[in-house]
Amino acid sequence: MERLLSKGTVEVPVRNPFSRLSAPKKSVVSRAAEREFEKEVKKLEELEEVTKRLYKDGKRVVEANTALTKAERRLTQDLLGTVLCQSEDELRWTVEEWDHALTTLDMHMQETNSVLQKAVIDPVRKLNSVFPNIQAAVKRREQSLQELQKCQSKVSKYQDRDRTGPNIVKLDAGKRALVVAQNEFSSQNAALVEDMPRLYEGRIQYFQPSLETLIKSQVQHTTEAFKVYSELSNTMNGQKDCSNSEYATHIQQTLAEIKGLSITVD
Repeated sequence: MERLLSKGTVEVPVRNPFSRLSAPKKSVVSRAAEREFEKEVKKLEELEEVTKRLYKDGKRVVEANTALTKAERRLTQDLLGTVLCQSEDELRWTVEEWDHALTTLDMHMQETNSVLQKAVIDPVRKLNSVFPNIQAAVKRREQSLQELQKCQSKVSKYQDRDRTGPNIVKLDAGKRALVVAQNEFSSQNAALVEDMPRLYEGRIQYFQPSLETLIKSQVQHTTEAFKVYSELSNTMNGQKDCSNSEYATHIQQTLAEIKGLSITVD
């Protein structure tokens, strides 16, 4: 064998036929860890969608409340502008009392909308502003992971090559770059792994005060509306407490009288 490996006095180096077959490369991040990370990202994506819908729905509620108040005021204003109201004092007084009640209700509605804006819409908007930062951090982590994998591949490549001067220099440079990439990825990954679950778990604590404030505001508005309409009803009916069925019966009787009128044309 030695004779086959020598030429005169010059010895041909023996090379291991398996030297270029590197061992299976170890993954930078385990599959289990990466799946867990992706799960946390998905949960935050779903939370972002929910908060976006909540923000839009909150604005729609404010707009609907405002539209309702304006619609009711248009009813009284239109009635007051009719000849019938202008000529019939009792009817005009009734509609004016109704309009005054709506003015009071409009003030309560504005307070409700203000609470909704401060307790729900504004906090949700602030929470929504956090998600772009998370997305950017996840993207930076992905980029640093790709850089780490690139550095790892480069080191593995030069480890498998002959120990020549240039290869040793490149290997040392690759190892230094690998350390930097590992530190960068570890830092970004650790921050996200810690912060993403904390953000998700804190969602209830964040929303709970807003929900409680909103419910209290709705209760207060409904209570005030009941008081205003009750006073208006008593004023219009001379303190008479009529049930809905009694009102319906009265309307039917009046309607029957109207239908019973006969109009003759000469």
